[in-house]
Amino acid sequence: MEAPAVPNLTAPRPTPPGRRDLATLPKAHLHLHFTGSMRLETLIELASSARTRLPSNFLDGDPLRVPADRRGWFRFQRAYDTARALVRTEEVMRRIVLEAALDDAAEGSRRLEIQVDPTSYAPFVGGITPALEIILDAAKQATTLSGVEVAVIVAASRMRHPLDARTLARLAVRYAGDQPGEVIGFGLSNDERAGQTSSWERAFAIARRGGLASMPHGGELLGPDHLREVVSSLGPTRLGHGVRAGEDPALLDAIVASGISLEVCPASNVSLGVYHSPDDVPLRTLMSHGAQIALSADDPLLFQSRLVDQYEIARALGCDDAELAELARGSIRACLASPTAKQTWLAEVDAWLAAPDQALGAPSDGPEASDLESDAVARYGLEPAASTPG
Repeated sequence: MEAPAVPNLTAPRPTPPGRRDLATLPKAHLHLHFTGSMRLETLIELASSARTRLPSNFLDGDPLRVPADRRGWFRFQRAYDTARALVRTEEVMRRIVLEAALDDAAEGSRRLEIQVDPTSYAPFVGGITPALEIILDAAKQATTLSGVEVAVIVAASRMRHPLDARTLARLAVRYAGDQPGEVIGFGLSNDERAGQTSSWERAFAIARRGGLASMPHGGELLGPDHLREVVSSLGPTRLGHGVRAGEDPALLDAIVASGISLEVCPASNVSLGVYHSPDDVPLRTLMSHGAQIALSADDPLLFQSRLVDQYEIARALGCDDAELAELARGSIRACLASPTAKQTWLAEVDAWLAAPDQALGAPSDGPEASDLESDAVARYGLEPAASTPG
């Protein structure tokens, strides 16, 4: 039986005449979930090895689309859990981190802050501490091999008890730091309609005392009232999504005045039914209020839309290259890399905007993504991704 065609989410995209190549725009990627970052071809390979039948939505070539209700979230979570259940070895965990970094490198990312709940993988690698240590070591290796700095956000789940979150926060603090391969933040993910937000306040207090930034989800499935609760209870450094702040100008202005950055994921918002189409995502509203925005992909495995696609959406919404460069600067300013690294990357954004020859598709001076992957295969014995038809 012929293998299904797999969309190549990092294939070069044609650049419109007179516009610069967004894949060469330096940027940071700040909202990417560990399992959701997996390449589709990797998922298919793992499913084949485990003799697991994948749901058709992974293979039909279309991104997941569900309504923004509990039934829709259940469908999303079921698909996500199918992928997560195939991550059962240290080798696979390392592979996912490395491939995410290589894919980011191909899209101009300088910094990836990947989000993970190690609880899900603990049973297969000897416990929650080994699971986190594997991810952190893989992040260090991926930094070396890809040229993209990879740091880690440990995220609790709203679907677990808040006491579990406190345990996770204490673990995260043990590995806190500001370097690639260290824990830089503590998050809270999954369906924001679950639980009472204030129940996780203690966990975030533990994380903050240990030097971690606060990065909860909020303002995605629920609107301004809940977003106020997230801000007041959890004291975010950045908000995962936060896009619904656009419905309340006063709240949005308060968020901006507080210096809270927004991790905006347009394709995800459409796939999860928050907005009907990319045209409805209030990116321009957020920008007009001065929000510091980091465009992000969230779960490209399910939404079939990676980092550059989010900038393409912004371009389709009317952003010119100067505005796209400012969005990239916002992502760099919002990341937790060193001031020296940020300064370097911001200068590279300025150079991208100042170089008109990039509009003609001038080749990059950096290594090709295929070269980076070949090096990773050679140095770590990874299996190269099988070619797929289509």
